[in-house]
Amino acid sequence: MRIALAQINPVVGDLQGNAEKIERFYHKAVDAGAHLVLYPELCLCGYPPEDLLLKKHFLEDNLKMINQLAAKLKDATAVIGFAEPSENSCYNSAAVITAGKLTQIYRKSLLPNYGVFDESRYFAVGKETVTFEAAGLKVAVSICRDIWEPDWLSNFLAKARPFDVLVNLSSSPFHVGKIKIREDVVTQCAARLGCAICYCNTVGGQDELVFDGRSMIADSQGRIRAKAKAFDEDLLIADIESNGRDAKITPVSGPADEITDPLDEIYNALILGTRDYVRKNGFSSVLLGLSGGIDSSVVAAIAVAALGKENVTGITMPSRFNAEDTKSDAGKLAANLDIKFLTIPIERTLAEFDKTLGTADGWNDSGLAYENLQARIRGCILMSLSNQLGSMVLTTGNKSETAVGYSTLYGDTAGGFAVIKDVPKTIVYKLAAYINAKAGKEIIPQSVIDRPPTAELRQNQKDRDSLPDYDVLDKIIEGYVEQDKSTRQLIDSGLPKEDVLRVITMVDRNEYKRRQPPPGVKITPKAFGKDRRLPITNRYQPRY
Repeated sequence: MRIALAQINPVVGDLQGNAEKIERFYHKAVDAGAHLVLYPELCLCGYPPEDLLLKKHFLEDNLKMINQLAAKLKDATAVIGFAEPSENSCYNSAAVITAGKLTQIYRKSLLPNYGVFDESRYFAVGKETVTFEAAGLKVAVSICRDIWEPDWLSNFLAKARPFDVLVNLSSSPFHVGKIKIREDVVTQCAARLGCAICYCNTVGGQDELVFDGRSMIADSQGRIRAKAKAFDEDLLIADIESNGRDAKITPVSGPADEITDPLDEIYNALILGTRDYVRKNGFSSVLLGLSGGIDSSVVAAIAVAALGKENVTGITMPSRFNAEDTKSDAGKLAANLDIKFLTIPIERTLAEFDKTLGTADGWNDSGLAYENLQARIRGCILMSLSNQLGSMVLTTGNKSETAVGYSTLYGDTAGGFAVIKDVPKTIVYKLAAYINAKAGKEIIPQSVIDRPPTAELRQNQKDRDSLPDYDVLDKIIEGYVEQDKSTRQLIDSGLPKEDVLRVITMVDRNEYKRRQPPPGVKITPKAFGKDRRLPITNRYQPRY
C-alpha cells in the first residue's frame, strides 16, 4: 500500500479554504500513486476551534462540508479530521472516505484536558473502533491522544485485531524538545501493537500555538522510517508491505531536513507563528519600536525572516534618556536588515504631557509614572501609525519581563502580537548570536549583544537595578512557572533565598498585567496564557 500523509496548514473556521487545500493535496497524492491519504486532526475546521464548537450552525457546516468534499475524492481512500455534530454535543472525528462516499466515522476516545487542551469542554467520548481495507491491508484509525497510552490503546483495539497499519490524525502543538517525546510515543505504540504507525500532524500557527508538523511513519518494530518537514507543509509518501507480523516501510518522498538544535527549533517556531498570525488575521506588514536593545533587535530579525524586509518598518522614538550608542545601534540594525526606518523623537511630546499632568496635585517627573509615560507615548505613536498604515504592531517584551511585570501597560505592551513573549531573556541573547551565525555576518550589532540591558527611562538605568541577574531570574521563573516548584524547592535547589522570595512575589502580583497584552508564540512547556490560568484576585502566598 502506498500512503500519503498530507501535513497541511489549515485556518481555523475557514471550512471552504481548508476543504480546497485538502482536495489539492489529495490530487497530488493520487498523482503520486497513493492508495490512502491521511490528514491531521480536525483539519477541516482547523485546530483548536475552541468555542466555535458550541455553535450548532458551525457543526452543521462541518458536516455539510465533509460530505461535499467526500463526493470529490473518488480515487484513493482518505481519512480526514472534522468536527462532527451529535444530539447534545459533538465529536472530534475522522471521516473515512472511499470512492466518493463517507463510509465510516471514527470518534476520538481519549480527550486531553490539561495545559492548552480543553477537549472535555467540547467533545463527547468515542467508544467504537474503526477499521477498513486499503490496497489489501487492514487499517485501524486513531486520533492524537489515543496513541499516547499504548496499553489502553492495545485493549481498546483488541477486538479489531489483526490489522496491519494504525493511522493517527494529530494536532500536537510545539514546544522545545516535543519532537523527541512524540517520537518516543510513536515508537512505543508501534512496538506495543506490532504494526506500522502513520502519524500525521498539523503544521502552522494558530494564535499563540505553533504546530511543527514532523509527521512520521514507523515500522512494526517501532523504528521510524520516514519523516516529514518541520514547520512547513509537506506530503510524506511511503510504501508499506505487511505479512501480518511485520511491516516494511519504504519512503517514496525525499528525506526531510531534520531540526534538532533547540535554538533552530525556537527560531523556526517564532517565524512560523509570527507569519501565520499576521497573515491569517488579514495583515501583510508590521511595525515595531527599535530601541537599540536586544529584544527589539531579535524581534525585528524574526519579522524580516517571517514576512520579508519590505513588510517591516522599524521606528526609533528617542528621548533625552536614550544614549547615542543605542540610538546608533537601532539605525545599524535597520540598515543591516534593510528595512524601512523612521525616527520620531518624543522629547517635545513628553514635555507637553508633563506640563499637562503637572496641573494635577502630586504629579512629578522623578518617579515611575514619569518613566512609564515615555513608554505610553511610544505605544500611542506605534498604535496610531498602525491605525493609519494598516500594519500590525509587534511588541518586544520577553518571558522574563512578562513574568515579573517589568513592562508598562498601554506602553511597550501595546500591540497586536508579542513575538518573544514566551522566550526567556537568556534565550533572547542566544537567539541574537544564532541569527548572526546563521547569516554569516553581523545582523544584530555586537554592541547590542554586549551592552547591559536597560529600559532607558531615566539616567543610567539598568535592568539589574530592579531585577536579579537574568540567569538567576530565568531559573526561578522556569522552576516556579513551568515546573510549579514551591518556594522551599527553589531555595533548596541552590537559588538565592532573597531573589526567590522577591521574584515569586512579583510573578504573583502581576497576573493582572499578563491578561492584557497580546498573544505570543508558545515555545516552552508552560507559557503564560492557555497553559497557566491563575486568578487575578488571589491572596495565596507560598510559604517558605
